[in-house]
Amino acid sequence: MKVILSIKPAFAEKILDGTKRFEFRKCGFTSLDVETVVIYATKPVGKVVGEFSIVEVHKDEPSRIWEKTKDHAGINKRFFDEYYQNRDTAYAIAVGTVTKYDEPMELATLGPDITPPQSYRYLRALE
Repeated sequence: MKVILSIKPAFAEKILDGTKRFEFRKCGFTSLDVETVVIYATKPVGKVVGEFSIVEVHKDEPSRIWEKTKDHAGINKRFFDEYYQNRDTAYAIAVGTVTKYDEPMELATLGPDITPPQSYRYLRALE
């Protein structure tokens, strides 16, 4: 199964170029069958730019997640701490094989009524 994630363009580019090997989230997927993340780079890009396979999803206290991921986080500690401020749980999606699309795609190519997700959206039809 695939999910689509809205990711800021700077972070999407770091995932695509291999310098960011973890995508951080405040909530996890409800399904354990998710194998692939489709990357929607938010505005001003506003396009689907690639995808990556999921190696593992880490769930733990933010401080422990930082210790596991800091060498390949693609963000600094200050940003991480601000993102998880007042949170007891952090999720880090370990990025596997990355595919950068030759041509970024409009969201509409993924199906009717697909909108940029606030958190994530399952894309069962793309399996």
